[in-house]
Amino acid sequence: MPRCKAFFSQYSRWSRTIAQAFILAVVTFCIILPLCCHRLLYSYYFIKSVYLDSMSEEVLRESLNRGQDALRFWQHATTTASRFSHIVQHPELLVTVVTARRNNAQDFHYLLQVMQRLSGLLGGCGEQQCAEVLVCDVESGPHENQDAKLLEGHFQVIRRSHLEQQRNWERVNTFEREKRDYVFCLRKAQELVKPKNMVVLEDDALPKEDFFAVIKDLLSRRFSLQTLYIKLYHPERLQHYWNPEPFRILEWIGLGLVGATTLLLTFPYWSPCSFSFTLSASHLVFFALYVMAAAELVGRHYLLEMRRLSPQLYAVSPATECCTPAMLFPGNASLRVAEYLDGTFCVKGNAKDIVLYHIARTTPGERSHSVEPNLITHIGAYSSVRPNPPRPRLL
Repeated sequence: MPRCKAFFSQYSRWSRTIAQAFILAVVTFCIILPLCCHRLLYSYYFIKSVYLDSMSEEVLRESLNRGQDALRFWQHATTTASRFSHIVQHPELLVTVVTARRNNAQDFHYLLQVMQRLSGLLGGCGEQQCAEVLVCDVESGPHENQDAKLLEGHFQVIRRSHLEQQRNWERVNTFEREKRDYVFCLRKAQELVKPKNMVVLEDDALPKEDFFAVIKDLLSRRFSLQTLYIKLYHPERLQHYWNPEPFRILEWIGLGLVGATTLLLTFPYWSPCSFSFTLSASHLVFFALYVMAAAELVGRHYLLEMRRLSPQLYAVSPATECCTPAMLFPGNASLRVAEYLDGTFCVKGNAKDIVLYHIARTTPGERSHSVEPNLITHIGAYSSVRPNPPRPRLL
């Protein structure tokens, strides 16, 4: 009889705990998170059919307004006192902005937006300038890049000479053309300015407010002396934990274990629902999976945003394939990258970002890294090298 009582008592505790776990999971994943996250663009709960079109239109409208504001800003800016047009030799950091004419997005003035943001950030650096800035105009069509032309009085703008254009007139595919333009900008900027470190931005890469502070911190870390490049952007839609990248899986498991331990240690002191969970192996596994599932469903992107509290909190990990709108090349790495890219021919499915990724993976002594969260916002809804839909969407 006592054995039966003990068995039923233990069975009651187990069933109560299982019931609590089930109810907690249902309430969290079927009620609370859907209510809180259905408008979060990078969450699994995001309702595309309801919100995607309106959010896409809103982002396009904001970008258009910023572009028009930037156009007015540069049209009325005085050129005689511009402190960005004269570039000193051997700066600690050179920012090279690669630009080309965009037939489908001229009213958005992406380049002018980026340069306005850079000028504002540089203006906040004080007497000691954070970086020198160079515009590399690679437009080779019959029409001028009017935005680059407008900036000539404010920044140094480099282009291919007439002879260089003739040499580069060979008809090649879009991806090879993009790679050659990139290599030209890397080499020309290094030749003219000879910087100690270089950042290359595409003209639709809008820097975040802490752009220069984080780059300064990255360059102070030891790993930067041994890397070919550091990616400053990775598409938010590809930042989930459920990913073939091993480091993310380890990060995900670590988050689950830390979160589970914290919850189980908290329950004895604060448990409004009278939970019967204890710090046992089975309960630890359940809550680890619970935290991991919640983090993935909400969206890793939103957890990464918490790292913006300090430059020291930004995470550095092995680089992924896509994409290259913002790249940091420490030391003379830009010249090595130019040499590597020159030795390859780019086609669809093997663009310069994928080529660089495989070079860093297969070349002895070379490494590549990525920083998270992103240091730029990719505002280029319309591409200068690829076909564009009538109305671009965020996803």
